[in-house]
Amino acid sequence: MHKTAAWPLAWVYAGLVIYASLYPFEGWRDQGVSLHQFVTAPWPRYWSGFDVVSNVLGYMPLGFLLALALMRSRQGGRRGGAWRHPVWVAWGLACVLSGLMEALQSFLPARVPSQLDSLLNALGALLGALLAAGMERWGLLSRWSRFRSRWFLPDATGGMVLMALWPLALLYPAAVPLGLGQVFERFALEFSEWIEDINWWDGPLLPAPELQPLLPATEMLCVSLGLLAPCLLGLSIVPQRVPRWLLSAGVLVCALGGSALSAALSYGPSHAWAWFTPQVLLGLGLGAAVCALLIVRQVPPRVSAALMLLALGADLSIINQAPEGAYFAQTLQAWEQGRFIRFHGVGQWLGWLWPYAALMVVTARLWAHEEGR
Repeated sequence: MHKTAAWPLAWVYAGLVIYASLYPFEGWRDQGVSLHQFVTAPWPRYWSGFDVVSNVLGYMPLGFLLALALMRSRQGGRRGGAWRHPVWVAWGLACVLSGLMEALQSFLPARVPSQLDSLLNALGALLGALLAAGMERWGLLSRWSRFRSRWFLPDATGGMVLMALWPLALLYPAAVPLGLGQVFERFALEFSEWIEDINWWDGPLLPAPELQPLLPATEMLCVSLGLLAPCLLGLSIVPQRVPRWLLSAGVLVCALGGSALSAALSYGPSHAWAWFTPQVLLGLGLGAAVCALLIVRQVPPRVSAALMLLALGADLSIINQAPEGAYFAQTLQAWEQGRFIRFHGVGQWLGWLWPYAALMVVTARLWAHEEGR
């Protein structure tokens, strides 16, 4: 048995697939068709290259992660028949999930189940599983095991999963660059609407939030803390100096690339760097300088984890006291109604929940260290 982040990543990605497949989770009703009718239905008359690519690429990571997890945990090996090979087990699990999602879409008027989508999903899962098998055959998995033992701490699985998900969380538009976790205003509005029909309640259960726009200096601080949080998370799971430099540089590259790609998807390629204002540049520079100082001082992983909790807590406190701008609301509406509707819910929840998941994971690691002393 090997410690692997593939299993939690596979479970997380399967949850994202389920969310993307059944979004918007509204209007459930029996439409008078059987769950398996999409299998024998006529071939879809209208489809686009975007649909083909998204269905194939959407299931490739799932097949890859499932096969990788099975191989790394020594489950579903070659013994007992070729049908138990991790490639076929992973492909079968992905196909079952795809078929179940297409069947459940029969209850959603906004979604159209299709055997073409199911076949493309199966193709993507197979390609992903074959890629994992190829990596094992070429010895890349054993090299990764040695690489992980040199770079990361033994209990770094949760942190590695969070580090892998952070660039994806950046793709959903944020009111402040790198400002993940801004949920208070939406939560307050949704909660207020939910309790409007409660007859026995006479007054407001949750006071209306009094939010103020961020000043340029405060926005700079938020950007700095938004960069420091994943950097400190990396420092908490990587003990050596050189890997810390490389990991922190990778975080900075992902911050720039993820924010630029998010802006390009939201406003168009010509506006990919519109978010890169002077205060954002100063915030990135400040965050990078603090991270470099911590690496030079060789701050221990446990101290880095504690600093990460402080930085992320301060960032969430500041961001959730600011409102979402009108232009930002229009951007979200374009995402919800455009071709990114399938990824809207996935990106939204990643952007909302990543900071809180990081707080829980790092707190649990610190608690486990204290219990183990």
